[in-house]
Amino acid sequence: MTSPTTGHTPTGGNSVAGPWNITTSVGLTALAVSAARAVENTRDDALVHDRYATDFVHAANPSHPLPTTTAEVDSEAWVSMVDFMAVRSRALDDLLLDATRSGIDQVVVLAAGLDVRAQRLDWPAGTTVFEIDQDQVLDFKQQVLDADGATPSCTRRAVPCDLRDDWPAALADAGFDHAKPTVWLAEGLLPYLPAQAEADLFAAADKLSAPGSRMAVEALGLDVADRFLDSPEVAQMGASMGCDMRELWNTERRTDAPDELQGLGWTVSHRTLGELASSFDRTLGGSLRDIMAANRIIDARR
Repeated sequence: MTSPTTGHTPTGGNSVAGPWNITTSVGLTALAVSAARAVENTRDDALVHDRYATDFVHAANPSHPLPTTTAEVDSEAWVSMVDFMAVRSRALDDLLLDATRSGIDQVVVLAAGLDVRAQRLDWPAGTTVFEIDQDQVLDFKQQVLDADGATPSCTRRAVPCDLRDDWPAALADAGFDHAKPTVWLAEGLLPYLPAQAEADLFAAADKLSAPGSRMAVEALGLDVADRFLDSPEVAQMGASMGCDMRELWNTERRTDAPDELQGLGWTVSHRTLGELASSFDRTLGGSLRDIMAANRIIDARR
């Protein structure tokens, strides 16, 4: 078990070594998220529809096969994963669309991975979506989207930059206007960051946020994150994917994300995935359902 006072730090240091592509390290976890969305597509009661998800998985051709249909889901952990990703994605979709329909026309997706909200959501006219991630991940995504003839429903700007580098400067170079309100998205990101890196990320986003900005954040409490890393189901799922989550996730003790944002002057509300699942009339299933249900979606306003 992890220490209740220090938490878990990945072997080799306080951050995941980079760069990576879509079938290695953090990139592979983005591909797994896409696989979960692909499975969700095959449900009659799907909460999200991502028509590119299956193509991403097939184009990547990972060494350890990932499911793309309900028939290929072969473990209780993957059942939980699909339900979790469906609820998480839908809740954040709703939050982002609410923000942009209220007048915010800049969206920044931090560590975008294979996020295709630029293509699959119906954005208000004039919306610009900035996607920050490793260049190899963004290049792979663009190749698949081009092959599929995908077109965004907004102005989409890829920002190839490691979040450990000067991403605010890269964002500015891509046309970001810090004088305008922004809605930020941090989905599936915080568990990979050391404590100081998480605090620095929030501080940088805060500095770039004009009044009226919002932040959509997925945050897992550290005690729950410890339980996740220590569960045998996660170890088994990681082995089936060829990815050891204990080499990637960092549960070093830190200020809880809602408290960190409140300390920066943001007004914060949050709901658990369990509460959100109920609002969507979705039952979280699988052996990890209790852990997944405790995850939170934060809506912070400046």
